[in-house]
Amino acid sequence: MPTRLVKKIDRALIGFSQHHALQIARAAFFVVYFWFGVLKVVGVSPASPLVDALLAVTLPAVDPATFNVLFGLFEMAIGTLFLFSKFDRVTLPVFVAHIVMTTLPLFLLPSLVWTAPFVPTMEGQYILKNLVLVALAAAIVARMKKIDA
Repeated sequence: MPTRLVKKIDRALIGFSQHHALQIARAAFFVVYFWFGVLKVVGVSPASPLVDALLAVTLPAVDPATFNVLFGLFEMAIGTLFLFSKFDRVTLPVFVAHIVMTTLPLFLLPSLVWTAPFVPTMEGQYILKNLVLVALAAAIVARMKKIDA
């Protein structure tokens, strides 16, 4: 049987989460997307070699340096848009497009993201963590108001 203190902490944590979860989720999206985007823009992202390798397979005529800057700006924009719920119907499809793009190396560059079946490299782990972002985005969608028909 839980003690009074456990019940009090339980109620407080649940109440806090119910009141602030969406703001925390939006802030987390902003930090991750904006930060990773800035790293690409300034040319110090550890993901750049993976992005360059994917670009060579998908769009070989595109200059990698230019693409990394533009992709970084794209990520910064996604992060910023997540801060504002009024943009959710724009942000979420753009987020899905980004997730699709960043998941492609799992299939197109298997030697860079897998050391063995079900054993990802550090780059593979970096990509697989996007499952957490998808779950977080689903939680935001679940709280959206439906459009009236």
